[in-house]
Amino acid sequence: MKKTGFLFDERYLQHKTGRYHPEVPERLTAIYRGIDEAGLLSMLTLIPASLPEMKWIEMVHDRNYISRLEAACRANEPIFDNPDNQMCADTYQTALLAVGGILETVCMVMEGTLDNAFCAVRPPGHHAEANRAMGFCYFNNVAVAARYLQKQWAITRVGIVDFDVHHGNGTQHIFEDDASVYYYSIHQHPSFAYPGTGREFEYGKGLGHGFTRNSPMLPGQGDDEYHRLIERDLLPAFAEFKPQVLLVSTGFDAHREDDMSDMKLSTEGFSWIMQQIMKIAAGHCKGRIISVLEGGYSLRRLPELARNHVKILLEG
Repeated sequence: MKKTGFLFDERYLQHKTGRYHPEVPERLTAIYRGIDEAGLLSMLTLIPASLPEMKWIEMVHDRNYISRLEAACRANEPIFDNPDNQMCADTYQTALLAVGGILETVCMVMEGTLDNAFCAVRPPGHHAEANRAMGFCYFNNVAVAARYLQKQWAITRVGIVDFDVHHGNGTQHIFEDDASVYYYSIHQHPSFAYPGTGREFEYGKGLGHGFTRNSPMLPGQGDDEYHRLIERDLLPAFAEFKPQVLLVSTGFDAHREDDMSDMKLSTEGFSWIMQQIMKIAAGHCKGRIISVLEGGYSLRRLPELARNHVKILLEG
């Protein structure tokens, strides 16, 4: 049995998005319930959220952007930068706690206290650009974690796997000219025309050319196509790159019962994806995986998807 961490904090529920917004606090309570009812909590190391040093966020996001977000929350603005980004006065603090909890989790994995972890955080992060909020995201949680691994832990090869149904435009853009971070995404394209990035010919730029790989999928695809593309694109790419640590942007919104996509991925399909990621980590990363929640909006399916995800992390 692996030493698996579980980052969860009730303060993540304080980010309120309005009555009809899909990214709601109930997402986290559903995830917690699924893990609890499966009897897995006692097997996990529970990690509370903490505030990060701002220098880590500033390695990814412009200071002016951070100040704008803080000011908007103090003024209790209902929307920030984009109509999708509905928020409340607590959003800035909650977003800080998400980043801080993830960095604490990374530290525990790198110190060897944990083998891997699942970070059930809100708000999500992979759409957030360096200077703009997008797609329910304010701080790019995974991007900050990658820079923290590089600067604090001298990791020279960070692998990011993003299986949210929407392309992580922010993460790709932040690292597209960086050969030390390999970003891989498998996603629906077009996905309700959002965000419109992540095409197959996007390979990165400059020194980072060849260290971005996208596997876009037409709507309606399911397990077989996910298997084919991951075996064709992800596995050989990371076998060559040999990441030292894996960061996973974990989105459960490609499930066939999730209204935020047109994909047909099954519950078993999600488990298969995570099993492949575990194999990559075992082969190259000493098993080090930090999984960070992105999307996933079916409150009916989130409990079982989170339960299965954590079981795979535990069982290795």
